[in-house]
Amino acid sequence: MAELVFFSGTMDCGKSTLALQTDHNHRVQGRRGLLFTRFDRAGEATISSRIGLARPALEVGETTDLWREVSSRHAADGLDYVVCDEAQFYAPEQVEQLARVVDDLGVDVFAFGITADFRTRLFPGSARFIELADRVQVPQVEALCWCGRRATHNARTVDGVMVVEGEQVVVGDVGQPEGTLDVGDVGTVEYEVLCRRHHVRRQTKASRSGAPDVSSRTPAPWRR
Repeated sequence: MAELVFFSGTMDCGKSTLALQTDHNHRVQGRRGLLFTRFDRAGEATISSRIGLARPALEVGETTDLWREVSSRHAADGLDYVVCDEAQFYAPEQVEQLARVVDDLGVDVFAFGITADFRTRLFPGSARFIELADRVQVPQVEALCWCGRRATHNARTVDGVMVVEGEQVVVGDVGQPEGTLDVGDVGTVEYEVLCRRHHVRRQTKASRSGAPDVSSRTPAPWRR
């Protein structure tokens, strides 16, 4: 029976690599599929992995009706599966459309996305996947904090300083500067994965040596 499966974790844990591998495994067995993505670091209509893999995909926009997209192609050519990368950026309604694809068309949907944002809040799309998925799985490759512990949280830095407020969606990469943003000219934005302890303390790799322990005077937003 078809399933809605959500592979979820932090940045840098191999989700896009697994998405591409999943597509490959199904294609070599003769199954027919579609690839979707949204806000990939490499640009529109691409699923890209940090290890250098990439494949063209259909870009999901704010008004994309995924039920209509998949059902029309399924009626024309027949589909066996759908791979959805950067699924945290999908609207809850689009997640519901994907669940309908599974239930009404019998097409497998494999979604890959970040669980929570840099403020430790669930992305709306991820929250809906968790609520509706037949299975929620964590990729086997663990992202690591600079201290060597398993990374469980995503951190955003602006000009090297970790921040816990701002727009939820600012597309970037782990350790790769994105340049000056248009959003308030805030500066150079980067992302880093941290364990909970160092996310709470706001201690990134750059600030770990010689930096004061700020956890007592600047608590994490969820501890205020």
